Amino acid sequence: MTTALALVLAAYLLGLLVVALRVNERVETETDYIVAGRRLPIGLATATLLATWFGAGTLLTATDEIAASGLRATALEPYGAGLCLLLAGALFARRLWSMELLTVSDVFRLRFGPHAERLSVLLTVPVYVGWVAVQLVALAGVLEATLHVPPVVGILAVAAVSLLYTLLGGMWSVTITDAVQMVLIVVGVLWLGYATLDRLGDGDWSQGLPALLERAPAESLVLVPRESLPELVGWVGVLLVSALGNLPGQELAQRIMASRSAATAQRACLLAGALYMGLGTVPALMGVAAPLVLPEATTESVLQALALELLSPVMVVLFVVSIVSVVLSTLTSGLLAPATALAHNLVRHHVPPSVSSLRLCRLCVGLVLALSVITALVGEDAYAILEASYAVGLVGMAVPFAAGVYGVSASDRAAVAAMAAGLGVWALELVMESPVPMSLPAVAACAVVLAVMRWFDRDAVPSTPHR
Repeated sequence: MTTALALVLAAYLLGLLVVALRVNERVETETDYIVAGRRLPIGLATATLLATWFGAGTLLTATDEIAASGLRATALEPYGAGLCLLLAGALFARRLWSMELLTVSDVFRLRFGPHAERLSVLLTVPVYVGWVAVQLVALAGVLEATLHVPPVVGILAVAAVSLLYTLLGGMWSVTITDAVQMVLIVVGVLWLGYATLDRLGDGDWSQGLPALLERAPAESLVLVPRESLPELVGWVGVLLVSALGNLPGQELAQRIMASRSAATAQRACLLAGALYMGLGTVPALMGVAAPLVLPEATTESVLQALALELLSPVMVVLFVVSIVSVVLSTLTSGLLAPATALAHNLVRHHVPPSVSSLRLCRLCVGLVLALSVITALVGEDAYAILEASYAVGLVGMAVPFAAGVYGVSASDRAAVAAMAAGLGVWALELVMESPVPMSLPAVAACAVVLAVMRWFDRDAVPSTPHR
């Protein structure tokens, strides 16, 4: 089976690269590369949103965490992240699309000024470096479990493939292949979910869920912890970090801006959010079921272990290919998002016009990937990296981003001070090792500072937005 899997994976990846080469013919301008020429219909916009969200965080990292600590871990993935898509559709998609921008940092430049724009880039890049590192570690783990590839070799191989794939077609290649990849992952996840319930139900999949609810430890089925106030506050904090911390994300903004209309952007976000939360429930339940199906297994690489135990060799190959495809999709989106902001909003100001913006974007893709590989090789806990990356976006950018989308202008220094205040309060949690999550107080501090300084600087706020 190992040889067959290797051949199928190689053929699949070769097919992706052929698609990227063909799509590369469409990429002529920076707008084509960053937002696919603003021409995505509802189907492609929904598919690329869903594929971007449904990556290693949902499939692998969160499932392992659920196997270890129960359903309370779903606050981060999938329910917190799914709620983010619903909020984006309900509150931001139409307004953001109508601004006709290319990056989230453009919002900061338009409403506040160049310093806020550049600070937002400096906050964006570390968020995605951590996110991409999670994808690299997770996919390398899949290759180790199925093909016995050493982790370091797996990380470097995945990085090389994702680099080539992202460099070629940009947003166009990511979007077009996302549609195919989502078909694969839906089939793979649902089939493994069926096989898991079938095993729990002793051959009757319809009895699998009742058996799971009856046999699983009560603690693992707790969705919202209510044993103590600190635990509840911590859970709510994680939920909001995921739901709000992703809102100023460049990968979300790119897909909104790439839609062909404001209505398409809004509907795609709402549809993708609902599908994401529904589909994400399947691996969450498998995380709870894993200790029952495989009592001797560890709580690491849960989905791979279930697939190898429950699926036929042909279905194992399909399942592994589906995981590889969807994580690659998230990986390329995670590379493209910060690289475009870095090139368009920071590096562009310091490079002569003779260097094209398209070339700058591609160079920055390589830089972001290099930083992500270093982070992945350090070997930090993937779930911790994922949570921390969401938190940075929440505490430093969510408030001024929301204000900017809703037309609130302020002086450059007011926005910078607000972002610094949010990060400063959040940093207390790390420095003091506080048991109380500081993300929400940090958001409050950011909002207060922005409001107060906007009032004091009201005479300094430009009558027209920065351009």
